Amino acid sequence: MTRPRRPDPPPMPTNDVRIAAMGTAAWAVALVVLLIVGLPSGDRWWLWVCVAGIAIGLFAVWYVPRLQRGRARQEAARAAERERETPPEREVSPEREVSPEREGLA
Repeated sequence: MTRPRRPDPPPMPTNDVRIAAMGTAAWAVALVVLLIVGLPSGDRWWLWVCVAGIAIGLFAVWYVPRLQRGRARQEAARAAERERETPPEREVSPEREVSPEREGLA
């Protein structure tokens, strides 16, 4: 017999822009090191790898906040839609509640 599956934990909050910025900085450091060391003419493509890494990192630093805002808007819209679809719970007014004294149980 299998046990029921526990629900997934909520996602861990991260600072994705900082991660992208650190990756971009790492590519920039690699580019500077390669420029200082100097490469043989057959291995110049490594410079372009670093340049591409920097370009992709800069794009990520620009794009990730927009992506996260869009996802947050989408989730808020889904939550509002779920709220509209869920029927309101019936509220019991205080005078309609049955106390033990009224039931004759006390």
